[in-house]
Amino acid sequence: MARRKKGRDISGWLIVDKPAGLTSTTVVNKVRWALDAKKAGHAGTLDPDATGVLAIALGEATKTVPYITDALKAYDFVVRLGQATNTDDADGEVIAESPERPDDDAIKSALSAFIGDIEQVPPQFSAVKVDGERAYKKARDGEQIALAARPLWVEELLLTDRPDPDHIRLEMVCGKGGYVRSIARDLGEALGCYAHVLHLRRTWSGPFEASKGLTLDKVEAMARTPELDSHLLPLEVGLADLPEVHCPAESVHKLRNGNPAPVIASRLEYGEVVWASHEGTPIAVGTYRGGEMHPTRVFVPQAEISTA
Repeated sequence: MARRKKGRDISGWLIVDKPAGLTSTTVVNKVRWALDAKKAGHAGTLDPDATGVLAIALGEATKTVPYITDALKAYDFVVRLGQATNTDDADGEVIAESPERPDDDAIKSALSAFIGDIEQVPPQFSAVKVDGERAYKKARDGEQIALAARPLWVEELLLTDRPDPDHIRLEMVCGKGGYVRSIARDLGEALGCYAHVLHLRRTWSGPFEASKGLTLDKVEAMARTPELDSHLLPLEVGLADLPEVHCPAESVHKLRNGNPAPVIASRLEYGEVVWASHEGTPIAVGTYRGGEMHPTRVFVPQAEISTA
């Protein structure tokens, strides 16, 4: 018989301003312990040395993670010009150097090639799976891997500061699956000077902002207290980018059992992804088809948690 997970059945989001030096999984585990939660996950991995918004989903909110993962995200990062590293960040070994230092106009001109629909090759030290094994594990063993390019939508990429000839500061807004380290590496190659990421911070992800997140120190200080519970955001915050439809009382049971049911909506296209609520409570996510919702994810009613 499988062992039941211990912890509370709580649902919602806790937004953490992740510190440098910890993996995203470590932060999730600390939050799960602090809230004594049965189930937790995160919406979008940050590199261990990166800081910024890490949205932690608890309980039923984990079912909304894909919609945050698909949302736009913003990064503020510093790039070191003149050096390439094997990890494409400051943790790696320098593998190439150049005395060339492009001026600001050259940098701004080069950035235009990284906006819109682009293709990028992930860093050798990344969590991409190759033959069932993480790329970073193969890279640590000295294996050079031919990683396939992946599509990425870049909404915006701006030069915001040039404190000295060796460093530039950039801001980027992009879709899911982007590697900021790859942007820095490829920009350095385009400029003929090499480059890697020195500092990286995710400032927002979908509806969540780093400035409104709790530090991990505060999470640990409030652990296992109602005060920490009060910082939970409702699970439907993770559905902010989807249209909401209203579920009549007679449709609630059908939707929660995974069956199509009538919903109240207007100005929706056939096949559009929506979420349904009844008297303010999320019921399900699914597709809208001519007055009915066909559920793909159903939310199980949870014990109420104060979010005051």
